[in-house]
Amino acid sequence: MSLFHTKDISSSSFLITGGAGFIGSHIAEYLLKNGAAKVRVLDNMVNGFDSNLAILKQYPQFEFIEGDIRNETICKEACKQIDFVSHQAALGSVPRSIKEPVYFNEVNVNGFVNMLNAAVENKVQQFVYASSSSVYGDEPTLPKKEERIGNCLSPYAATKKTNELYAQVFADVYGLKIMGFRYFNIFGPRQDPDGPYAAVIPLFVKGILNRTPVYINGDGEQTRDFTFVDNAVQVNIKGMLIQNEAAFKKVYNVAVGERFTVNDLYNTCKQQLNSNWEPVYREPRAGDIRHSLADISLAKNLLGYQPSKKFSDGLIETIHYFKNIYSNKNI
Repeated sequence: MSLFHTKDISSSSFLITGGAGFIGSHIAEYLLKNGAAKVRVLDNMVNGFDSNLAILKQYPQFEFIEGDIRNETICKEACKQIDFVSHQAALGSVPRSIKEPVYFNEVNVNGFVNMLNAAVENKVQQFVYASSSSVYGDEPTLPKKEERIGNCLSPYAATKKTNELYAQVFADVYGLKIMGFRYFNIFGPRQDPDGPYAAVIPLFVKGILNRTPVYINGDGEQTRDFTFVDNAVQVNIKGMLIQNEAAFKKVYNVAVGERFTVNDLYNTCKQQLNSNWEPVYREPRAGDIRHSLADISLAKNLLGYQPSKKFSDGLIETIHYFKNIYSNKNI
């Protein structure tokens, strides 16, 4: 990874919630590699992986708390003597949220408020959190601009919209320095490759290698602003360390500002894996938006965010990561 900060972090302490998961483990690893004084991870290991923790445990300044953000006491404990928080812990599947709305609210809303409260109580300097492009809902205009959102299309989207409302309140009422990031289809190594809600790229790679059915919802012509994980890491680091007062109390699009179809994605996987395996098309998925493209000018202007890796380069790296995993498993 390229260097995403200039500030000396050798005396700074960081808490990454959900740090055993996909995006969180990449953020934690960046901080550890670049000399942070302390990087603490809080994760209940529901969506986290021991393999991600193993990467982080190589560093002496790493700490791990196994615990749930629904537990207020654990949140307060995790925030003790912490300067900066990156809150990535959440449940993140639209179809699963439609099946389990109460569970999603407990984790994504109650857990979020617990973390905000713990951060205020422990006088955390800055707090950044993961929101989602799903908050745009049925707003049809492209590209998506932060100030223009529609009606939520899923309980997941509603939880993330609620996070943004609470963030604003905690900034206004308690003076918490906070900002949120609306992620657009983040992908990369370490995404969950298994289970009913697995991410699309590892599913594609696994199916193509195994020559088992690979499903595409709808006609595959829906578009997404696919964003490599390094870009999410960059914006979290910049957000935690920035000293520009104008940057706080805002929510930012985190994307590349380009869109590709799901068919483009599948065809690239096929080419990289030297396969002629064709996908199976099925009904569109409930709660899905048709097209997604971000305007990233706000993050560029206020945070100095600049996507470091575009779709094609990131996709090739990701395909080869999962190819190696599946080849080693002899599936």
